[in-house]
Amino acid sequence: MRLDPATGWCHGVRHCPSVNFNERPAGEISLLVIHNISLPPGQFGTGKVQEFFQNRLDVTEHPYFAGIADLRVSAHFLIERDGAVTQFVSCLDRAWHAGVSSFEGRDTCNDFSLGIELEGTDELPFTEAQYRSLNALTEQLQAVYSAITTQRICGHSDIAPGRKTDPGPAFDWARYRAALEKGEGQ
Repeated sequence: MRLDPATGWCHGVRHCPSVNFNERPAGEISLLVIHNISLPPGQFGTGKVQEFFQNRLDVTEHPYFAGIADLRVSAHFLIERDGAVTQFVSCLDRAWHAGVSSFEGRDTCNDFSLGIELEGTDELPFTEAQYRSLNALTEQLQAVYSAITTQRICGHSDIAPGRKTDPGPAFDWARYRAALEKGEGQ
C-alpha cells in the first residue's frame, strides 16, 4: 500500500467511499486513533461495517442495528481479520470516528486525527494479519504526516474515557509500538 499525499487516498487498498465526512477546519493531521468494531457485535466478515459507514445498513437484519440506525459515522480505514484494508475517507478530510473527545487538553479530535478501525472486540485477540497491516498503514501515515509520532497514537478509550473502551484490553499496545520502532510494517 502507498499513501498519496496529494489526495489522501491509499493505493493498493480497497476504496469504499463514505459520505460521512467533512472538511478539516485547519487541515492539521497530528493524531492517530485506534478503534475496534464488529457488526453485529462479535461477528466478523459480515460486510456490515462497510454498509454502516456508507449509511446502507439494513436495520431489519439484526436487533442490534436498530440502536445504531440514526448514527452517521465513518473512519478513515478498516482493517479486517484477514488484514485486508479498506479506506472510507481521504486522510485530507475529517472522518466522524472520535465523537466527543479530547487529547492533551484539546477537544474535538476528529478535527486533527485519523481513525483506524480494527475488526474485532475489546476481549478477543486481534490477528497477526491485522497487526501486520496496521503496522504497514501506520508507517505510511507517519511518513506523510510527521506530526503523528508514536506518542500521538492512542486508543478511542484514551480520548473518550468513560464513554468508549476500544480498542480494549485485547489490543497489544506493546507489540504494536515495538514493531513501529523496528520498522516492521515495511
